[in-house]
Amino acid sequence: MGTVFLAHHLSTDPSALSPFALKVVDKSLSFAADADRRARWEISVLSRFRLHDPLHPFLPSLLGSSENADILCWAVPYCPGGDLNVLRHRQNDSVFSPSVIRFYLAEIILALQHLHGLGIVYRDLKPENILIQQSGHVTLTDFDLSRSLTPKKLDPDPLHVACSEPETDSDLSRTFTRFVCPRKKKNVNNQKGLRKAKSARVSPVSRRNPGSFYERSNSFVGTEEYVAPEVVRGDGHEFSVDWWALGVLCYEMLYGKTPFRGKNRKDTFKRILMMQPEFMGKQPNALTDLIGKLLEKDPTRRLGYRRGASEIKEHEFFRGLRWDLLTEVVRPPFLPSKDETELTEEVKKGGIDIRDYFDKLKAPSSPLWSPSLDEQRHNVSLTEF
Repeated sequence: MGTVFLAHHLSTDPSALSPFALKVVDKSLSFAADADRRARWEISVLSRFRLHDPLHPFLPSLLGSSENADILCWAVPYCPGGDLNVLRHRQNDSVFSPSVIRFYLAEIILALQHLHGLGIVYRDLKPENILIQQSGHVTLTDFDLSRSLTPKKLDPDPLHVACSEPETDSDLSRTFTRFVCPRKKKNVNNQKGLRKAKSARVSPVSRRNPGSFYERSNSFVGTEEYVAPEVVRGDGHEFSVDWWALGVLCYEMLYGKTPFRGKNRKDTFKRILMMQPEFMGKQPNALTDLIGKLLEKDPTRRLGYRRGASEIKEHEFFRGLRWDLLTEVVRPPFLPSKDETELTEEVKKGGIDIRDYFDKLKAPSSPLWSPSLDEQRHNVSLTEF
């Protein structure tokens, strides 16, 4: 929905020692209204992160934002290591070892735990949205598809008691209590406002509305191969969709492909609803057990549904992990190379006007504008914006 520039401040940082990523939305494009709405939402989410001191180590900070009649832009820290998808393809057989998967999953879980603690469901977890910082640690990016979920107003019920699972091993993980543990299950069946997937109306596994302490979203959003079954069915969804996507991500890191990809969109959705993940050539172990429990079709039975990240952190795959020491790991599995972290002299001296950049892209002699063009123009600095 926009373009990302690599930028530095010419007056305060002439040597480009502190470059940053500048995300820009052109208001004149045909889809500008939707892009503007999503951009403003992302800025608001990033602004909420700044309210917490210290900032969460695996989530980005908003460095600033600005707009005029033509563009809306906001700045976030530059991550020179690229994204997790690029990093995976650099490995032998394009897969990670279980120990590397364990490290990255742990950091992603802490980031999601903090998001959920703020009442935000991410809804766009995938390798392309997991960036590698200069330190080698991860950070999530792109929050335009996220959404705030508000607690329901529950009728007083003496059979419901609040359950809180105290955190015992992480200063980074914000303690939060959001689930109610019922002694007696309620049958909640509110089907109002459900949206159906246009091209994936296969027979639903379940149409029931599981009881929840949070209002659920009925939006159909996300990347096809990472969409949870409840989203495809149009049942409404909440935080558990992020744990499903974590299972898909974990599978892809282990096997080099996602578990439910089909011949087309409809086939992919059918597989998501009906097919179980295949663990090829691997003996059952703690990692495959974790993936299987995250890829549970019924969100109420999915690992992480009742107690959030605390449940997942207690899984056997993470046995012995010191969650509170993750940020102190000075040698993560991979560190950005020197070539990736240094800007060229040409970039330091140069600069472009963003308005001219977009005007040239839309000129008749230019190729059709596409986000892929950004890859050819990522090493620029900006003198005006």
